[in-house]
Amino acid sequence: MTACQVSCTKNLSDAPAPPASISDNPGDQMSSYRVLHVEDEPDIRKVVKISLLLDPDITVKSCDDVAHALTEAAEWQPDIILMDAVMPVMDGPEILAHLRGDKRTARIPVIFMTARAQESEIERFRALGAAGVIAKPFDPITLARSVRACLCSRPPAA
Repeated sequence: MTACQVSCTKNLSDAPAPPASISDNPGDQMSSYRVLHVEDEPDIRKVVKISLLLDPDITVKSCDDVAHALTEAAEWQPDIILMDAVMPVMDGPEILAHLRGDKRTARIPVIFMTARAQESEIERFRALGAAGVIAKPFDPITLARSVRACLCSRPPAA
């Protein structure tokens, strides 16, 4: 397990900057990452999108409901999904189970965003296969870096 994978399975609010191989040397690999953000609250969707777009190498698509999120994940094939853990109709863990049950989305890493960031909840999300957990409220300035920390072991989209 790499250091990045270890940091991705912990609370990411203090995640280190990504290694140079991700963003500092574009000649080594493409540095464009697609993030699908799933959040039902419009204000949080806006802040997250603005925060992620502070990183010029991140492209963001936002979804406000489960059906749209599942369709976008299968069709757009993001590098990672950043998802609210508490959604109407179906919660984050249920959505994760649907993603894992579809061969088109089974391998896409998922980071949960939650106000329930107690260690027991983080452990539960880890046990379900989450790539990471970001506590709400989050720091908009470091959000992109936290997301990229979970991308360090996965190649970017072509």
